[in-house]
Amino acid sequence: MHLFKFISVKLTIALILGIVIGFYAQIGLSYPFLVLFFLLLAIAMGLQKRNGLPFFEGLAVLTTVALGIFVVTLSQSKYLSSHYTKQQSTENATWELKVTAIVKPTTYYRRYLVKAMSIDHQKVTGTLLLNSPLDIENLQIDDELVVVGTISSIAAPRNPHQFNYKSHLEKKGIYHQIHTHTGRYLKAPQPAMTVFGIAQQYRQQLIEKLQKESFGKNELSIIQALLLGQRNDISAETYTNYKDAGAVHILAISGLHIGIFLLLLQFFLKPMERIRYGKPLKLVLIVALLWAFAFLSGLSPSVVRAVTMFSFLAYALHLNRPTNTFNTIALSMFFILLVNPLFLFQVGFQMSYAAVFSIVWLHPKLQRFWYPDHRLARKIWQLFSVSIAAQLGVLPISLFYFHQFPALFFISNLLIVPFLGILLGFGILVLLLTSFGILPKFLALTYNFMIGAMNTVVEWVAQQESFVFRDISFDGVQLTIAYFLIIALVHACSRPNFRNIAFTMAGVITLQSWALYQQVQLRKNETVVVAHQTANSILIHQKGNHLQVYSTKENKADQIISDYKIAERIVTIAHSPLQNSYVFNGKTLFVMDSTKVYPPKVDYLLLTQSPKINLSRLLDRIAPDLIIADGSNYSSTVRLWKETCLNKKIAFHATAEKGAFCFENIE
Repeated sequence: MHLFKFISVKLTIALILGIVIGFYAQIGLSYPFLVLFFLLLAIAMGLQKRNGLPFFEGLAVLTTVALGIFVVTLSQSKYLSSHYTKQQSTENATWELKVTAIVKPTTYYRRYLVKAMSIDHQKVTGTLLLNSPLDIENLQIDDELVVVGTISSIAAPRNPHQFNYKSHLEKKGIYHQIHTHTGRYLKAPQPAMTVFGIAQQYRQQLIEKLQKESFGKNELSIIQALLLGQRNDISAETYTNYKDAGAVHILAISGLHIGIFLLLLQFFLKPMERIRYGKPLKLVLIVALLWAFAFLSGLSPSVVRAVTMFSFLAYALHLNRPTNTFNTIALSMFFILLVNPLFLFQVGFQMSYAAVFSIVWLHPKLQRFWYPDHRLARKIWQLFSVSIAAQLGVLPISLFYFHQFPALFFISNLLIVPFLGILLGFGILVLLLTSFGILPKFLALTYNFMIGAMNTVVEWVAQQESFVFRDISFDGVQLTIAYFLIIALVHACSRPNFRNIAFTMAGVITLQSWALYQQVQLRKNETVVVAHQTANSILIHQKGNHLQVYSTKENKADQIISDYKIAERIVTIAHSPLQNSYVFNGKTLFVMDSTKVYPPKVDYLLLTQSPKINLSRLLDRIAPDLIIADGSNYSSTVRLWKETCLNKKIAFHATAEKGAFCFENIE
């Protein structure tokens, strides 16, 4: 099947291209730009001739690209005149905010996404990250607050290769944060309700009723994730087991769950086709029940995306045109991105569509490759081939974002996915009976046993540590080459002609050449990094693929070192206690700690553990080129040092403010 013969596929690709251009080029709102393309499109439609040049097709693509630029710019909202950043002053202002989503909390704060409604009684638009101390009451979706405060920028990562939470939020159209404090906010007694708030309330009521039933704590946390999209109560050990077993997708309501639910509805509602107007009524009922399940799950973005996609697929099944599946999937993607183009940058969206496209494209080829005569073998092969197709589709994305590959994913999928339909169907029955308060105890115990059995299977698979490949370095170039190679390889296996084999070999050679180039560059690289971590001092010396780590608290630096190791393709790591003096390329770095050992004349001075010194006198004595203060120092002390260096006109770098300091390319 030629994918590009579908108009919807071409237009969806053009829309994606426009979204990417609009997001990264930061073009801003340009209404005349969009109007011009629509005008040219209308002219092309009038001039287009059957045998003429494809003016219409070309301008249709360009117009769709322009539409992508327009919608992504509009969705970011910071270009709108009503955006809160356009106000003259937002310092110590009175904000009216409405909670739109609950975010995973940190050690010190509960976090929420809030919509800005007004600043000092002037209407505004935009979304903020709200940080609320743990001693303040929990907030719910649709709660409205009046907060007195000042917005601040979201901090960029302070160490090389750390997760960039600032960039993550920017891809959701969120650029600032605000803090609440006791006595500095008011909560509206009767906030306006939205469908998202109603869904959240209903879900919370169901969770409270489930907690009163005969479910174990661990089993209940899985039930909440599997049926209600609530994963906050899952223990770290259980979540790690599912991740290592390659079954973590089961814990997040996604295309897999909605697809199985769609198949269940198709099966149970099939008798409706025998009555008059039964088929269209069946379609309407299926779509309604899919959205009812989305409502039950709290209408999270991932669920809404999945239900939208499978609503289109339900329509394709209604038309009974299997060859139209690509067209239907592309249409669902087009309309989802048209409504919220920033979904394109979310990992869940990318993985969902990669898996669905891969299954629709690759699964039939695998079935033609081998079709067992024995019924049991055929069913096992069907499940196995679906798992292979889905995993192959998401593998490059998974390696790029998570740097891990569970090799036994097919075992966990083979043991769990066949029964997932039963678990979902049984679970929905449990939810319905629980909502009416009539759940029999034997049903609760039966379902508790089923979930417990699934946890046991997952735990057994996860314990096969030798089959979990971790810390895999995989960058954006490899991601692109990997997808090219997968497509070429499938074509070569389907039609083993010279051209397809040549493309496959070209992909392999390109991938190997890139890996070789990186190894050559890596050997030339030598870098020294003063990392940032609160109450710890970390000095990293990279030379080629070897890493020497000096720190005062070795175990505390594990995550920083792990991130650095993966990104820089480090092979060996050695740890040593932090010393007082280092020489790199003829330059001296002296580390002064609380022991107050005074250095001779040095090039760089690293201050740690807040030593009680007269910095002004010390600077007159040793005259360094640069002073560095790491995260082990008190913030008040760092501020005094900064003022002293400013007066002495000596460069000063505080890692708490500016992030890690890198001495790069030492020769």
